[in-house]
Amino acid sequence: MKELLIAIAQGLVDDPAQVTVAVDDADEEGVVVYHLHVAPDDMGRVIGKQGRIAKAIRTVMRATANRNNLKILVEID
Repeated sequence: MKELLIAIAQGLVDDPAQVTVAVDDADEEGVVVYHLHVAPDDMGRVIGKQGRIAKAIRTVMRATANRNNLKILVEID
């Protein structure tokens, strides 16, 4: 899951070396939180107009998690 998020984000940004993902442990409900970090200049590229790209990233990640019977949340920091 982490590798998928990194691959998606690196395809969107100008500086792929700055893309990092931190993963929190599952909480009491079993939700794993992925924190996506990109360079400040690339933040607009990852979020997109009115958050459309961010929403698409979250949708793809949620669909992949559902196939693996996982619960995830993607936060863009």
